[in-house]
Amino acid sequence: MKKNDINKFVLKHIQQIKPFDPAEPLDSMAAKVGVEPEKIIRLNANENPYGPSPMVNETIKSLQANIYPDPEQNAIRTELSKFTKMPKETILCGAGSDELIDLLFRLFCTPNNNVIECDPTFGMYSFCARITGTSIISVPRDDNFELDINAVKSAITPETRIIFINSPNNPTGNLAQQKDIEILLETGLIVVIDEAYYEFTDKSFAPLVLTHNNLIVLRTMSKWAGLAGLRIGYGFFNQDLVEQLLKIKQPYNVNSAAELALMASLKDVDYLMNNVKLIVKERSRLYSALQEFGSYIKPLPSEGNYILCESLKVPSSKVVQGLVGKAIFVRQFSHPKLNNYFRISIGKPHHTDAIISALKEIL
Repeated sequence: MKKNDINKFVLKHIQQIKPFDPAEPLDSMAAKVGVEPEKIIRLNANENPYGPSPMVNETIKSLQANIYPDPEQNAIRTELSKFTKMPKETILCGAGSDELIDLLFRLFCTPNNNVIECDPTFGMYSFCARITGTSIISVPRDDNFELDINAVKSAITPETRIIFINSPNNPTGNLAQQKDIEILLETGLIVVIDEAYYEFTDKSFAPLVLTHNNLIVLRTMSKWAGLAGLRIGYGFFNQDLVEQLLKIKQPYNVNSAAELALMASLKDVDYLMNNVKLIVKERSRLYSALQEFGSYIKPLPSEGNYILCESLKVPSSKVVQGLVGKAIFVRQFSHPKLNNYFRISIGKPHHTDAIISALKEIL
């Protein structure tokens, strides 16, 4: 068989899609600027700068790596139920909330269907749609990046299965409003609210899952609990949907180390929430400092652990590259509506000091 003939077995729609655009790995960053990895200021992935609870590393020492985890996730679902005050039967965990998003496409969508996202938003919804061959309808947000509910309703077709809402929205940082969510729920379609950054705002739609069987709320342990590298998230679903998802998920999808880390984190919530408070405090300080750049930078108010900034006079690409030259990495976007924006993840106070100092030199 010739070298390229193997591609004829690959699904045509897969051959045409582009890979997901993830945050650049730390080693790659270090090599790019010629410094040691520990000298990189990594503010491009919305990671928790304080890391996990100290109890996590201690607990993982007891890991029995030769034993498969519980496919029904009984222990972690029970602990999450206590923590969230939601019934265990409504909870399911995944290898990050990304896996749960992927499972929802497997559960609800065929290539004949479509889903709706409110653009610009988290790229995983459109990525999973492309993988499954599902059409994605991107409804633009308004000039303030708020949801345009009338436009969403107008975009619905008989083939629509899911409406995805990110709240707080990544990368814009704003919250969905309950009145808008209630309007979407009245459509009868599956409404997925991705609350990956919920802990930084404490405004949740999760209780509505108990009264609306078409609502799904997703959360993650990556941001507030600092477990991004272990890949564990969870969601709240109608109980019938949990039973259906248990049928189609990989049986051992959440690895044992991630399970232990989650359990340890839920035993040390006070420690973790204190770090969340530090991040929220630093978010406020960074926002105020960015406002001082006046006609050069316009920061957007944010309810997440990041701030989206519009570069008003200098191309954002020049700002981002200028920061790279100082070993500071932030997130730039290829989205047309974000052409001159960049996003800064909230770090520790000395990270804020470093980026403000660098921006003063660049601008």
